[in-house]
Amino acid sequence: MKTVFQSPTEPDFVQMPYPFYDAARAQAKLVYWQDYKMMAAFGHDTVHMLLRDRRFGREIPQEMVTEGPAHLAPFLHVEAHSLLDAEPPRHTRLRKLVLRAFTSREIKALSPGLKTLCHGLIDAFPASEPFDLLTAYCTQVPVVAICRLLGVPETMSTQLLDWSHKMVAMYQASKTTETEHAAAKASQEFTEFLTNYVEERRKTPGEDLITRLIQAEEDGESLSTDELIGTCILLLNAGHEATVHSLGNGVKTMLEQGWDTNWLTPDGISGLVEEILRFDPPLHMFTRYAYEEVEVFGHTFQRGDQVALMLAAANRDPDALDTPHLFDPSRPAKVNKSFGGGLHFCVGAPLARLEMEIALPILFARCPNLALAAAPEFSNTYHFHGLTQLMVTQS
Repeated sequence: MKTVFQSPTEPDFVQMPYPFYDAARAQAKLVYWQDYKMMAAFGHDTVHMLLRDRRFGREIPQEMVTEGPAHLAPFLHVEAHSLLDAEPPRHTRLRKLVLRAFTSREIKALSPGLKTLCHGLIDAFPASEPFDLLTAYCTQVPVVAICRLLGVPETMSTQLLDWSHKMVAMYQASKTTETEHAAAKASQEFTEFLTNYVEERRKTPGEDLITRLIQAEEDGESLSTDELIGTCILLLNAGHEATVHSLGNGVKTMLEQGWDTNWLTPDGISGLVEEILRFDPPLHMFTRYAYEEVEVFGHTFQRGDQVALMLAAANRDPDALDTPHLFDPSRPAKVNKSFGGGLHFCVGAPLARLEMEIALPILFARCPNLALAAAPEFSNTYHFHGLTQLMVTQS
């Protein structure tokens, strides 16, 4: 068994993890990542197979379930009702119900409002001084989109972001006891807010996702209030975190390497978005549990063993793609694993793509002289990969 060593909080790794991925991928199909104490897959074909192998899954085996620390109870309660960590048959029921409400038609209906939002945000950019594009633009587009989709007031966006940041921090290698207490408090407050809002929508239905989730039925079954709240929180936390950093990482890459107007045309924008997601995605690791004793790629997993699927490493596998470390939006989009795969393929992928396909062309059309004002740095938030800020100027 090949073993690799790499702290996920080591500064050089946080800023540039890809050399480690290359070295680990060259060792074997599966290697033991000592710092995480689990096997890890870094190659495209290995990750692709494990994402679809039903002998592995997201839900913790029942005999391994524990109550968890009392101070984390509100956070764990939300997690217990999340689509993300469910497996069939619960996952099948939840996903069908969510997709009945979260339709492509409803997502596309957000398009005109998002275009107006993007122009309004750009109107407020400082004309001649550096500013943080991450907070001024990249954060605002997805969080306002989620507010509009759910039907909650846009004035709640700052509070929703605060709750989201504190909950998502639980998945970071740098988490502390303070992180846990903050996540629990945010979970409690977020749940209370949504519980009240769901009750309002039960009495007074609207034209929004929460109403559609309440009304969605499949074979006579509907979402419980806990499942509905868990779904709303997942859509905000996963959707916001991913799209903010997809936009930020993408703009960073375009400004560092130079960008081509052809990338931003109706014919080119889809390729640009796919290449941004492939080249420097916001989520680098996704884990699975083995559900039985199973041998794959020369390693025998026991029930309950975890395996790390390295999505960002799979995206840059030279066996799957020519010149994988080259940013090339004209290449065919064939190896992008940034949204996962199999039955857990990201339900919010169409919304994330729409937001990027709208936000990027408008930004560069309105701000053609956009330039970096300081060297961007990535946050110590692995296995997420996003910037601390993105300081730019328009002159």
